[in-house]
Amino acid sequence: MHTAVNPRRGYILGLSAYFMWGFLPLFFKAVQSVSPVEIIIHRVLWAALLGTALLLVWKHPGWWLELRENPRRLAVLALSGSLIACNWLIYVWAVNNGRMLEASLGYYINPLINVLLGLLALGERLRRLQWLAVALAAVGVAQQVWQVGSLPWVSLTLALTFGFYGLIRKRAPVAALPGLVIETWLLVPLALGWLLLHPDAGTLQPTFIASSQMLWLVAAGPITLVPLLCFNAAARHLPYTTLGFLQYIAPTLVLILAVGVFHEKLAPATLTAFGFIWGGLVVYSVDIWQQMRKR
Repeated sequence: MHTAVNPRRGYILGLSAYFMWGFLPLFFKAVQSVSPVEIIIHRVLWAALLGTALLLVWKHPGWWLELRENPRRLAVLALSGSLIACNWLIYVWAVNNGRMLEASLGYYINPLINVLLGLLALGERLRRLQWLAVALAAVGVAQQVWQVGSLPWVSLTLALTFGFYGLIRKRAPVAALPGLVIETWLLVPLALGWLLLHPDAGTLQPTFIASSQMLWLVAAGPITLVPLLCFNAAARHLPYTTLGFLQYIAPTLVLILAVGVFHEKLAPATLTAFGFIWGGLVVYSVDIWQQMRKR
């Protein structure tokens, strides 16, 4: 069923998703003793189970019939699921290896990727203030890339995987929840296969299963599913470029956690780069506010 576009709902859903993602490193630090691969496997398994339960309660009539009649959509969801799993794995590894600032930079770059994809793939157009915002953000990102002195693979991989994930989900004519359930279930055979091949994995041991850490991993289901649901629903109500700029909230929170809580070093030049990016966000926010006043 087609849902009418509702920008206000889109903003609420988008802000909710990005605030939850901004505090996600706290969860990964809580399960730091578990390997990144095992964390992702549990995210897939528990999100698949929770998503299925939600789908039984939160009815989406006809979604399965539509997928059966359009098997190409399964291939699209397999691709988007692979992209998000890759994104999860690199992000967990970065957080638990003291590279939260690089992860933060990746999600600062991501809105620029979204803007580029919105222009090239969706035919969206930017207003003058939006172009100025993009330019400011691009200067900040370019300075940070130059500062690193080499290709920042963590940042770029996170930005590209999530950018293309969002684009695919925006264009795929599948509702948010059924789409997420299918994405996760398509990954379940890979997750179970890995566990079968690694019977000595830490999370399969009786002592771990009886520990509080296991409860944290079970919580990976809602922690994974809820922000993704909000994001996918928001993508249906907002222009992709606008959705991209809202994403500056999440890396800002990650940056604050990295420096203020986990004591990663923030160099003055990096702070300058982030200043340009924040300036771009302010300009973009002013443009959005002006447009809302006109409406």
